[in-house]
Amino acid sequence: MLTLSRGKLETLYRKESDARLKERLLLILKVEGEGMIPARVAKELHRSRSWTSDWLARYSKEGIDGLANRHKSGRPSKLPEGIAIRIRKKLKERKQGWTTQQVQEVIIKEGNVCYHQIYIYSLLHRWGFKQKVPRKVHVNTASNEEKNQFKKEQKWF
Repeated sequence: MLTLSRGKLETLYRKESDARLKERLLLILKVEGEGMIPARVAKELHRSRSWTSDWLARYSKEGIDGLANRHKSGRPSKLPEGIAIRIRKKLKERKQGWTTQQVQEVIIKEGNVCYHQIYIYSLLHRWGFKQKVPRKVHVNTASNEEKNQFKKEQKWF
């Protein structure tokens, strides 16, 4: 694969904003550009030797494009996309917000899928919603009359 010159690597390193990709570029710059030993660079970057060898192999095989993060597919959703869109529309219509328990009930009713409430929280976050959190209410607060009465009473010891 075509390797880049030291000047080109330095330019890419300075312009890069993604911290992980920048770290990989620094690895390549030190090993390819400066001729450092990969184990030494791994120690300087507080990374393992296997991490450095993996990224060096990917760089030598794919070039600079090999340093970018790849999409990870993960497990497909149990909830079909059409039903998920319908649920999102329903959630947007209500202005008061939703609790995870309420969203769980809607997902069970609409999509016949039961998710744990912790997953529903991350699902809501992914969809751009925030969880409805009840505010703390002072149950035993005194009335205004009781507060004024307390202020008027002066106790002299």
